[in-house]
Amino acid sequence: MTLDDLRTFIAVCRAGSLSAVARELSCTQSAVSQHVKRLERELGVSLLERHARGVVPTSAGRILQAAASDGIGGIDLAVRRLKEQVRGEGGTVRITTGATSVRHFMAEAVVDFRDRYPHVGLEFQTMSSSRSCFDALAADDLDLAWITLGEAVRGIEQRPVVELPWVLAVRADDPLAGRPRVEPAELAAAQLITPPDGSTSRGRLDAWLGELDVVLPTVTSVADWDTAVLLAELGLGQAVVPLLPGWRECGPAGLRLVPVPELPPLSVGWAVRRWDALSPLGRAFADTVAGHCAPLGP
Repeated sequence: MTLDDLRTFIAVCRAGSLSAVARELSCTQSAVSQHVKRLERELGVSLLERHARGVVPTSAGRILQAAASDGIGGIDLAVRRLKEQVRGEGGTVRITTGATSVRHFMAEAVVDFRDRYPHVGLEFQTMSSSRSCFDALAADDLDLAWITLGEAVRGIEQRPVVELPWVLAVRADDPLAGRPRVEPAELAAAQLITPPDGSTSRGRLDAWLGELDVVLPTVTSVADWDTAVLLAELGLGQAVVPLLPGWRECGPAGLRLVPVPELPPLSVGWAVRRWDALSPLGRAFADTVAGHCAPLGP
């Protein structure tokens, strides 16, 4: 087998389609299929199952996908860094994160880092969820992922940076706007806007409320916290969200952020393949962000 065979197989697993990968690589679908068939012949197992809407890895395919993603990602990272050293360039730090995380957690740190390392590039790859960030970190030559911390993930190390208390964002004319706090049980009667089902933050929220015997009603779910508070401002419900750094001194216009102190705070921070293998520049950027978040405290 070759590295190209493995790269193509990983791409097919992620896309779920031979034709989509063929378009991406500017080759024929038959050429993509040959890469997979060569792996199957050498290993003596079927790696893909064909379905009406595309392909999915078999149980054997999932084993190879996980191992190949770790290996290829590490090789790509090493090759990129070696080429940068040979060319004498400052290098690039590549980060994957959610759509609004840069603005809420990294804006000042990005400026600080650029002032200290003017010849170093910063590349941000936006993902829709922490789970997508984990997948990208494992499969690509990314340095860092900014995520909502959750359960342990094989091959990934997580490091908390800041804890975010939960609040209920309500309009100024809402009956709860003047309250000093909201009890978790009251959320069951609210018209809530929450993170989407399947997201790490929603999983944490449901688990904590479950321990308090609180079941959320049918809610509106959105992909990011900024959209949640916008919908609350438009009067479509009350948004249960973490208290983001930019809101601590001045909340979103037209809204009141009422604490829900009985809910444990949400931990966010960095994920990497291995901290001891992180490049000096990657570590410097991670430390810069953590330093700017440190004054926020728990």
